[in-house]
Amino acid sequence: MPLVVLCGLPCSGKSRRAAELGEYVRRTAGRRVLEVGDAGLAVERNSVYADSQKEKDLRGALKAEVERKINKEDVVIMDSLNYIKGYRYELFCLIKHAQTPHCLIHCETAVDVCATWNQSREPEKRYSQEIFDALVMRFEAPDSRNRWDSPLFTIQKDDTLPFEAISDAIFRRKAPPPNQSTLNTILNAQKTSVPGDLIPVPGANVKIELTRNLPMAELRKLRRQFVSYTKMHPTENIGQIANMFIQYINRSLH
Repeated sequence: MPLVVLCGLPCSGKSRRAAELGEYVRRTAGRRVLEVGDAGLAVERNSVYADSQKEKDLRGALKAEVERKINKEDVVIMDSLNYIKGYRYELFCLIKHAQTPHCLIHCETAVDVCATWNQSREPEKRYSQEIFDALVMRFEAPDSRNRWDSPLFTIQKDDTLPFEAISDAIFRRKAPPPNQSTLNTILNAQKTSVPGDLIPVPGANVKIELTRNLPMAELRKLRRQFVSYTKMHPTENIGQIANMFIQYINRSLH
């Protein structure tokens, strides 16, 4: 079932929107809603977001929780900053693998309003000014032209959530197809190639250095291994992922 990803600046209203959407889905669709977020992991915000390794571990834990909870019946709502575009791409890859729709809700609240809401929180739930300012500077706004940020719903602080449009996106839109194009390109190119040939792949600048025939079963195995590798060594330069995969295949062939 679908994944709804919230993103926005610290204290921009994400949790309120997650609660509103969850209540609507339960009431109108009769679906169970599973929420994943910093609160569920008892995150100490200032400690985690001041340490890049701790923050990386948090993102990994949240992603693993999403992957664990996605199933055939429930709606998963991920309520976290989700401010890194490369991380949102990883979530998109996850839903492609799970064959389920998703959408992104961007709480586009002005920085001064977020700062006021932050100061109104209880001390233990408040971001320090230093951490707040750093997270504002690092925020990478979503862009609906990117498939991992689409469909995108941008919400101002006084807006009402477009519940019907969100329902259409998560319940009536087809799931993105699994990405087989690279594997099929390699498989088809081998029919007219011999060992020593260089095989171009769409979307990549690096070419396959063909040293022997690669059956589809082995290509799928290499892709699974590459996905596992990228989970352990994530990159924010998502434009290089295709090249990284080709380089991974080439290393495996030598």
